[in-house]
Amino acid sequence: MPKGLIRAIGALLTALALYSLLGFLILPGIALRVANQQLANYATVPAKIQRIELNPFSLELTLWGLNIGEPGKEQVAFERLYTNLQLDSLWTRALHLADVELDKPKSEILFAKDGKLNLLGLFNLPASEPTPDDPEAKPFPLRIERIKLAGGYVHFQDTRPSEPIDFLYDKLDLELKNLSTLPDDSADMTLVAVGPAGGQIDWSGNFSLTPIASEGTLKVTDGQMKAWWPYVRDALPLVLEDGVLNLNTRYKLNLAKETELLLSDTSVSVAPFAIKAPDGRPLARLERLDVSETTVDLAKQQVVVGKIRSQKLETWAALEADDQLDWQKLFASQPAKPAAKPAPATADTQPATPAPSKPWQVLLKDVQLRNYQVHLADRQAKPAVALEVGPLNLDVQNFDSLNQSPFNLKLDTGVGKQGKILASGVVNLQPVTAKLAVQTKDIDLRVAQSYISPFIRLELRSGMLGSDLAVDLKNIDPLTFSVTGRAQVDQLHTLDTLKTRDFVKWQQLVLEGLNYQHGDSLTINKVNLLQPYARFMINDDRTTNIDDLLIPQPADSAPKSAAKPAAKEKPLGIHIGQIAINDGSANFADFSLTPNFATAVQQLNGQIGTIDSRQAKPASVDIKGKVDRYAPVTIKGSVNPFDPMAALDIATSFKRVELTTLTPYSGKFAGYRIRKGRLNLDLHYVITNGQLKAENKVVVEQLELGEKVDSPDAVSLPLKLAVALLKDVDGKISIELPVTGDLNNPQFSVMPIVWQTLRNLIVKAAAAPFKLIGGLVAGGGSEDLGSVSFAPGSSDLNPESEAALVKLSNALKERPALRLEIEGTAAQSSDGPLIAEQRLEREYQYNYYKMLQRRGDKVPAQASLLKVPEGEKGPLLEGIYRTRLKTQPPAEWKDLGKEERTAKMREGVIQFWSGSDVLLRQLGQERASSIKDFLVDKGQLTDDRVYFIDANLGQAESDGRVITPMHLDAE
Repeated sequence: MPKGLIRAIGALLTALALYSLLGFLILPGIALRVANQQLANYATVPAKIQRIELNPFSLELTLWGLNIGEPGKEQVAFERLYTNLQLDSLWTRALHLADVELDKPKSEILFAKDGKLNLLGLFNLPASEPTPDDPEAKPFPLRIERIKLAGGYVHFQDTRPSEPIDFLYDKLDLELKNLSTLPDDSADMTLVAVGPAGGQIDWSGNFSLTPIASEGTLKVTDGQMKAWWPYVRDALPLVLEDGVLNLNTRYKLNLAKETELLLSDTSVSVAPFAIKAPDGRPLARLERLDVSETTVDLAKQQVVVGKIRSQKLETWAALEADDQLDWQKLFASQPAKPAAKPAPATADTQPATPAPSKPWQVLLKDVQLRNYQVHLADRQAKPAVALEVGPLNLDVQNFDSLNQSPFNLKLDTGVGKQGKILASGVVNLQPVTAKLAVQTKDIDLRVAQSYISPFIRLELRSGMLGSDLAVDLKNIDPLTFSVTGRAQVDQLHTLDTLKTRDFVKWQQLVLEGLNYQHGDSLTINKVNLLQPYARFMINDDRTTNIDDLLIPQPADSAPKSAAKPAAKEKPLGIHIGQIAINDGSANFADFSLTPNFATAVQQLNGQIGTIDSRQAKPASVDIKGKVDRYAPVTIKGSVNPFDPMAALDIATSFKRVELTTLTPYSGKFAGYRIRKGRLNLDLHYVITNGQLKAENKVVVEQLELGEKVDSPDAVSLPLKLAVALLKDVDGKISIELPVTGDLNNPQFSVMPIVWQTLRNLIVKAAAAPFKLIGGLVAGGGSEDLGSVSFAPGSSDLNPESEAALVKLSNALKERPALRLEIEGTAAQSSDGPLIAEQRLEREYQYNYYKMLQRRGDKVPAQASLLKVPEGEKGPLLEGIYRTRLKTQPPAEWKDLGKEERTAKMREGVIQFWSGSDVLLRQLGQERASSIKDFLVDKGQLTDDRVYFIDANLGQAESDGRVITPMHLDAE
């Protein structure tokens, strides 16, 4: 071998040995020493590299054991860093690394309370001179074929929030392929990060540094929301109880010109999720939320959500006593952040006009919420109201936040224990419009109890609302909408809480053909009432149960002058096509009477015709029912309920009403109880332009008054006589009470007129009863049949008297409850001399009869059959004078002649008997007997209906006739 070659080989070996010595031993040692010196000079905490290895042949560099920080509390560290430099870096003008491997890197990222980051405080580097920005500057040329990070450890802690944030990823693996700073080069990247609690991040895709761009997929599995929730907690007062997030998306990022970010095929799921208020009360619990088929385009500012599926959200909301929502108060309690101070203006500063920001567009293609539960409460009401809404199901399709097209809405939810609400239709946001079909079923109206309790003492025992409506919202400013369809309220039952009695109730109320135009009109084609009921009571102080139920409201404390005048609004037009009443009933009670009065109306059936507030045409009325189950009631006619003073024509008929129910009224106002009787009442009221014309027809059947009642309100009227006078042979009393008047006159009142008319009738009947009954018989007219005239001294009836008595007997037959009382009457002035002469003639007969008997002469059966001779009368007169006058003739008559003496004695006897009360009363009684005999024999009256009362001494008429009065009384 040539020596030159040997020397060359030796030199080469020597150089190789020196190069190896330098590369393997000297340079790593120097580099380790220098590196540790620099770390000691600039690090603010203990920092050290344990070993550096260099392979000068393969250009592989390995750093071992970097630790920055206190022992056991290292903030930055790794176990090994390996790099492999390629020789082509010399001619490609770019640093080329084949491999970069980092084993078990560790990093502590800590933010202190003052916001300082620990990593920025690890080194104290000298300030460098600022370099001007060079727009032509290019990034350092670098190309790395593979970067691998294995067994990484990242601990993040932020003590700035009110509750420190602390989370850890103790298994971090990263692999990059073909990373380059050269233009248009991109690297493939894979990242997997796993935390001890199970949360995992998977990131794969490509990455470019020039320009900065990336495209790939990002997946978050079982992400614990508690890790970063304090950031939310400081912005919103919401305490997270539970929350797990899963995210999967494709992304595309490009920062070449502006920030371009596109997320596609994005899916997000949150399951479970629960938040509560700081005071511990629950706010919301969610079983699951899934968002899929979603795209987010930052450049277009558009979010397109393909599907949203959510299950079993439970939430709570309450209106507090101060008229604020609890959620509203919760957010309002957050302290406001101080606003940044504006920079001082300078002469060169021009106020910039901010460009209008482009709004984001959110498109929701298909949203389905299922089995939601909402707990609503109104603590403003007393007592507080709680309402359960759910299970709630909501579907939304094609929602556009920019309102480029309307979206579809469908709602299906329960309300309370058994209520149901269904709504579906189309909604538009700008302008706000909606067309919805709304159905409700069995909505419990008792939830309204707390809202009516402050105004009326009424308990809503039951009530179910149902409807089938079409809602058309046309505008919200001004509010314009219409509601059409059908509505009903079933099983309404209200209770008077003071008396604990039913007030108003019905089995069903149905509104058919409902059409409500907001602010304009309300039209109902037909109102069906099934088994309606109402109770009306008069209390002992004359107030009503309605007065008792109403709760007085405090007067408005604001002065009247401060009140703004109300704007003149068009009255709401109301049109009701028909009202049908089926099997209705009502109760009326009057507790101001003793005993209390109560009656009931049942089986009310009928119809009320068209009612229209904008037309003057009256509505027809046709209603039938029964009082106390058996007495028929009818109401027919027409009425305009909006203006009854203009036109009203109502006829009401009550048949066979048992009068015993009216005993409290008869006892209070008439002083008698009612033992028996029925009432037929026909009322016809006609009003034309405020002018009333009323016809009241009353028929009372078989009325019998009972015992007398001591009542201070009873009127002093001969009621029993009036009843007997008015009652006919069939036991009926027929009365007509017409009323006319001007209802526009505030002093005019119907019932006082009716009562006064009835009272006048009773007074008139009692004052002139014979005129009343005289009109009951044919040809009776208004003749007063209450007296009979007799010729002086006679008890014989003349033809005129007999004709009058015939009429009287016929009238009494029509009034069987009446009894006739005859007061025999005689007058001394006209009857006295005649009865005295008659008495003297009978005395002649009696004394002459005895004289004939003493003589033994034949005599008739009785003295009244004798005819006394004129010659015998003188001697008989002498004895009659002494016997009857019980005195002797005056002595001076001895000197008189026989005829003159006889005339004097006769005159004395006549004068004596002319003033005899006995004879006068006897004549009166005879006259009464003549009347009774005629009525019984000729008039065919039963003798028990004719009574004598004590004979009376009266005055004769101017022509000498004597009037025998008669009286009527009730049995």
